[in-house]
Parts: sequence; C-alpha cells; structure tokens
Amino acid sequence: MQGTQSSTSHSVPSHGVSFGEAFRVWLRVAALSFGGPAGQIAVMHRILVEEKRWISESRFLHALNYCMLLPGPEAQQLATYVGWLMHRTRGGIMAGGLFILPGIIAIMGLSWIYALYGEVGFVAALFFGLKAAVLAIVLEAVVRIGKRALKNRILIGIAAAAFVAIFFLDAPFPLIILAAGLIGFLGGRANLQQFQVGGHGSQSAEESDNLLGEHLPDHARPSTGRSLRIAAVWLALWLVPVAALLLLLGGGNVFSQIAVFFSKMAMVTFGGAYAVLAYVAQQAVETYGWLQPGEMLDGLGMAETTPGPLIMVLQFVGFMAAFRDAGALHPLLAGTLGGLLATWVTFAPCFLWIFLGAPYIEVLRGNRSLSGALTAITAAVVGVILNLAIWFGIHTIFRDVRPVEWGIFNFDAPVWGSVNLWALLLSAAAIVAMFRLHVGMLPTLAATSAAGIALYTAGIIT
Repeated sequence: MQGTQSSTSHSVPSHGVSFGEAFRVWLRVAALSFGGPAGQIAVMHRILVEEKRWISESRFLHALNYCMLLPGPEAQQLATYVGWLMHRTRGGIMAGGLFILPGIIAIMGLSWIYALYGEVGFVAALFFGLKAAVLAIVLEAVVRIGKRALKNRILIGIAAAAFVAIFFLDAPFPLIILAAGLIGFLGGRANLQQFQVGGHGSQSAEESDNLLGEHLPDHARPSTGRSLRIAAVWLALWLVPVAALLLLLGGGNVFSQIAVFFSKMAMVTFGGAYAVLAYVAQQAVETYGWLQPGEMLDGLGMAETTPGPLIMVLQFVGFMAAFRDAGALHPLLAGTLGGLLATWVTFAPCFLWIFLGAPYIEVLRGNRSLSGALTAITAAVVGVILNLAIWFGIHTIFRDVRPVEWGIFNFDAPVWGSVNLWALLLSAAAIVAMFRLHVGMLPTLAATSAAGIALYTAGIIT
C-alpha cells in the first residue's frame, strides 16, 4: 500500500503506519473538522477508510456505533478509538487530542474578543447575524437526523415523546436518554425489527483491503488488570482536580461550580452536542446566571464556525462564568482558567470511555441489544434537538418570553409583540439558503454575519 512505508523499521507497527505518519494524518483530520459531527465523521471516513485504507468499512461503523452510545462528542471519540486501534493508548491520546486542539485555540480567542468587545456595536452585530444561521443549522440537524433515525412509527413515537417530555414537562434530559436506551435495549434483545434499522451507511466496501485487517490486535484484547489500571489513571485525571477545587475553594466558588457542572454534563451528553445544549443553556442562564439567553446562541455560533466538536461551546460558557465572577483574579485570567477547566472535565472522560470500553466492544460486533439501544437513543435525540431548535428560535426572533404553567405543563412562550423583524428576516433567509438553495453551512454563516454588520453600519440595528 503506497504511503505507508517508513525508514524507521523497528518502530513501525505490523500494519505499516508509523506514529509520525499517523500524526500528520490526524492533524489533517483536525484541520478539516468543520460541519458538526456528520461532517466530521464523513471527513474521517473519507481519509481513514477510502483514502488511507487504515481500517475496513465495517470496523469503522462498529466503532462509530459504540461512540454513538457514549456520552460525549461521537466524532472526537471515534478519532480516539481509531487512533487507539492503530497505535495503542498514545495513538488514541494523539488522535483525540489533536481533534479538539484547533477548537480549543479558536474558541479561547473568540471568547477573549467577545468578553472584551461583545457589547460594542460592531461585534454585537456580527453575532446578531450569526444567530440567524445557527437557527437554520439546528433545524437542518433535526431534519437530517430525523430522516436517518425515524424509520418506523415506534421510533417516531419515541422522538415525539422525548420532545413533549423535555419541552412541555421539563423532564431531565438524562432520564429521557436512559428511558429510550432501555426501551431500545429490550427491543433489540427481543429481536424486534423496529429497533434494528442501522443508519450509518453501507457495508459494501472491500473488507479485506485495509492495513489493520480484521484480526484483533494484541493490545485490544480485554484484560481485567489493564481495565482496572486504565480506570484508576483516567478517573484520577478527571476527578482529582474537581475534588481539589471543592476542598480548597468550597462548593460555592465559580471554579468548583464549573468543575462539578461540566463533569455532570460529561456523563449525560448522549447523542451529540445538540441534544444537551438546551439543558446546558437552561442551567447556565436560569440556575447559575452565567449567561444571558442570547449569549448561548453567540457561543454556539462560535463553535459552528470553528473546527472541532460543537460541544466546545462549553469552553465559552466556562470562560464567561469565571470572567464575570473572577474574585481576586484578573477577569481575563479567570475566564481563561474557567474555559480550560470546562474543557478538561468535558473531554477527560471521553478518553476514559474509549480506553476502558473499546477492548470489550471489539469482541461484540453485531450485538442486537446494543444496536437497539443506539437506535432508540438516536430517535429520542431527534425530539430533544427539535426542542433545542424551538428554544433557540424563540430567543432569536423574540426579545421577550414569558413562563407558562398549566397543570403538569411548564414552558416558555414568546411574547408576540416583541418580535425582532430583522432577526426574523435573517433567520428566514438562512433557512431558505440552506434548505431550498442547498448553500453550505460556512457560506450561510458568513452571509448572515455580513448582513448583521451591514445592518449595524447602516444604523438599522444598534
């Protein structure tokens, strides 16, 4: 296979891909990781399966199915999984770490600009335009995932129930995901066809034409001793900083709150970032007072325009939380530390899930119960994302909302007299561009941002 030769003979694994070559490939994957999880997974598939032929189609999809079942960003975990398969633990750390590095740098830079200049008209106009495109992007995610996931009436019913539960009943997101997963697990175990719809592509690729092969690498064989060592190391890396902050600063300190809150989010972010952002926004805005509703949209716009997982928006939330409650620290230093802390407790568990679980998953290909749980969770995620789209739409297009409590129902309703006409027009234009004209995400974001700046320059918005 061309492109896999190396002059460093003894250090090259049996598949022929050196660690240095892998580093260059993963750097390329990271640089191209725009477009949300669907785009990121497509990039990895094109490079790793079709171009480099590191692994087979079926192995790629098997790894993806496992990552879809995990809390956390599936694309980053998929990179970690494949990196681990190819070059053991250090390969997984390299692949997963490089995947998020460009996003960490970009979001941090944008957070500084937002904190310093976000209230200045020009920057505010830029983000005013971004929000319109973000609404269209979230709606597109509902349609895209819905077409893939909702293949029968049972799955449509799960999606509808998830939407009603989170939007009207204020049900906890983790409970919705656990319930859907349990239903799917039982349905898969009972061999019900409704829970065996697949959904990640065809397995028609040439299975034998890949460098890794279909055998189980030595380092991928399950071992109780190895699992205990991995759990001890990665749990310590994740939770010792959290415990230290709680002991030193107390539970009421903003850094302790960031560490605890985002550690919880790391355990419940099933189904990708869209599925949990409504819950994060609700807590950050209403419970902790870290952000205003519109600012969560601004952060999402940042994450959409930068490489890396969409969940990187949590770094922006951590930054703004500490920036506004800096204590004795300089606000920018506090914000930087808060953002990095949120990122650490968000992504450290991702490596734990892969290094601990992947060896066992490698010997479970084709398990019906796991497939059923994945199918049901994906269906529930469609309903949750629809809730997110409506929540974003209300806060983008209307200046004011009012809480509605009617029996068991509890939700925010827009104040119709507070509609923002320009926000409505920009959002409608973004939706037409993406749905009817099939304009890409980045051109749409650029166009609506430019429109926001033009409206500000013309004195139409302030």
